[in-house]
Amino acid sequence: MRSTRIPITAALLGALTLPVATATAATAAPASAPSTALASASSRALAERPCERPGPWVIGTKAVTIRSKATTKSTAVGVLYRGHKFTVHKTSGNWHYLTDRTTGVKGWVSGTYVYRDVRMCLD
Repeated sequence: MRSTRIPITAALLGALTLPVATATAATAAPASAPSTALASASSRALAERPCERPGPWVIGTKAVTIRSKATTKSTAVGVLYRGHKFTVHKTSGNWHYLTDRTTGVKGWVSGTYVYRDVRMCLD
């Protein structure tokens, strides 16, 4: 029984690696392709694949205080809740300047609570 496991395991591993080996060979760029064309094609391919782009901004807690300046000592001007839509305009250190599209409030939020969503592709 033990002697039949080794050939079967080797055959299964060979069958699993065959598609990977042929896929990498098929997607390789030709040697005569100009580098600028290859760079633009690769950037275009990255932009078309949703898993290569950064995800949308999300809130990692129930609510976050929007502040007038990028410090915890500054005045609170609003609250950003998890369901609210918002736009991040700029980033300074670990702080993000944003606009809450639900209420229209603009201000700074700590990057500890607001971050880009992570996407995963299973190609």
